[in-house]
Amino acid sequence: MHKRNLFLFYILLSTLTVLAVENVEKKNQNPFTPKAFVIRYWDRVIKNNLPKPSFIISKASPLSASDAAAFTKHAAANTLSTKLPEFCSAAHLLCFPDVNPSLAKHTKDAKFAVYNDAQNFTNYGTNRPGGIDSFKNYSNDFSSEVNEFRQYSRSSAGHKDSFTNYAIESNVVDQNFNTYGTGAAGGSGEFKEYSKDSNVPNLRFTTYSTSTAGREQKFSSYSEDGNAGDQSFANYGKDSVGAVNGFDAYGTDSNVASSGFSSYAGEQSTSENDTFTNYGVNMNNPTENFKNYGKGSFVANEKFSNYRDQANVGADSFSSYGKDSRGGIHVDFNNYGKSFNEGTDTFKGYAKGADLDHKVSFKGYGVNNTFKDYDKKGISFAAYTNASSTNSVSVSDSLVKKWVQPGKFFREMMLKQGTVMPMPDIKDKLPKRSFLPRTILTKLPFSSSKLNELKQVFKVSDNSSMEKMIVDSLSECERAPSKGENKRCVGSLEDMIDFATSVLGRNVTVRSTENVNGSGKNIMVGRVNGINGGKVTKSVWCHQSLFPYLLYYCHSVPKVRVYEADLLDPESKVKVNHGVAICHLDTTTWSPSHGAFMALGFGPGRIEVCHWIFENDMTWTTAD
Repeated sequence: MHKRNLFLFYILLSTLTVLAVENVEKKNQNPFTPKAFVIRYWDRVIKNNLPKPSFIISKASPLSASDAAAFTKHAAANTLSTKLPEFCSAAHLLCFPDVNPSLAKHTKDAKFAVYNDAQNFTNYGTNRPGGIDSFKNYSNDFSSEVNEFRQYSRSSAGHKDSFTNYAIESNVVDQNFNTYGTGAAGGSGEFKEYSKDSNVPNLRFTTYSTSTAGREQKFSSYSEDGNAGDQSFANYGKDSVGAVNGFDAYGTDSNVASSGFSSYAGEQSTSENDTFTNYGVNMNNPTENFKNYGKGSFVANEKFSNYRDQANVGADSFSSYGKDSRGGIHVDFNNYGKSFNEGTDTFKGYAKGADLDHKVSFKGYGVNNTFKDYDKKGISFAAYTNASSTNSVSVSDSLVKKWVQPGKFFREMMLKQGTVMPMPDIKDKLPKRSFLPRTILTKLPFSSSKLNELKQVFKVSDNSSMEKMIVDSLSECERAPSKGENKRCVGSLEDMIDFATSVLGRNVTVRSTENVNGSGKNIMVGRVNGINGGKVTKSVWCHQSLFPYLLYYCHSVPKVRVYEADLLDPESKVKVNHGVAICHLDTTTWSPSHGAFMALGFGPGRIEVCHWIFENDMTWTTAD
């Protein structure tokens, strides 16, 4: 008995010690920090005693009371840009650093295994006679990084060089490659992978092997498997003599990307042999612009195998192919614009202005296209499908899975205990950021009409990825609401609370999927709970926008049901996650090309569509 009493005494003592430590921590918390203020604001506005979910409180501004006061003064005085590095670091924001020139010189053959300098590479291999250089990994696996490579193998002679990986698997990057092999004589160059598997990249490649003589160069992969973002390629093989150019894949399997290719091979070139295998193949909703291929070339062989094959919707234009060419050119174009869901394509200037001794063939040109301003002589079309044709291109299940992750959309009947279904990758791929305190947020510009002021605050360069992020987010926030939608963009937790309570009342709670376990695997649905008894309910769904500070697009849509469900491992039946799902019962206003209908079939208004709440997204509902 004595031992038992002693044991109970130790348990009581340990409990009291923990409580005492917690009380000391609470007393040591500064009540004037932005996080402390928002917790008090929550208690004042939301009228229930439900616990505050840690996942949303963790997004409150981490600024100290003194930093918040100091940066608020700077924001009011429009001098925040003078303290931008300190502000971005302390407030946990997304800001791109200034890129300063690198004065490093490399005069000997080198093999760089890894180069992750956050500044840039100004000059590499210029005027190199002979030798071999190789770059295996440059600026890979970076998040929110600005980088610039200015010169590689410029004016070299008989020099071989290779670039294996540049900015692979990067997240929200701004990358610029100015010149590669320009003015080189002889030798060879190979670029294997440029920004593959990157999320929201902004890529610019200015010149690749232009003004060369007798040089062989190849680009294997440019921005493949990317997500969103923009990429541009200005010049490839322009104004060269006796060159052999190859480009295997550009933008293949990318999602919602915008790309521009200004000049490829042969332009003002002599005796070239050029091939372009795949441009924009298997892309989802691309916007592409290809301006010149082989323009003004002399005695050249040009071949383009696939342009936008099996793409899903989008808009594309091809301005000039083999235009003003001379000396008996031979030009082939195998396949253009055979889309899954029809996009809008235009092709202008095909062999227009070429001399009489040319041979041009076109094997396949897809649906919903226009073909204008082309030479009528010396051209053969094996297959041309005009806009009025009823022919369609079938799509394989593998392409649907590429464009729409398995399990991203599902039917309401799947939310039953015992159902085994795929779980999409619900991991948050955007850079980690925090809300701003309302005291600072209200002093910053936030509208398209004040874009220049906003760019000055965050030192945003023209035509940079950061500018595009800001413009896109502002455009979405300022878009007129769809039928039945109530929307607002919020950059502070106080603003999110205000919007949710304005729609749902003050007895609300917020839910999100508990973790990311089960992502990309099959899961089994366990116990299911329908919010509001499984009836049609009001909900405010908030998902992130890409912006310097944490910005959410919050909106309420009519006719939804919200569910919570335990998610189990199908084999062991052990709980691995607790998911939150929204089922949209009215899809009449959705686009026919929406990914949900690609994955599930049917069309707008014919089925309901459900989806899980992804990591760091959330839904507000009335409290049960």
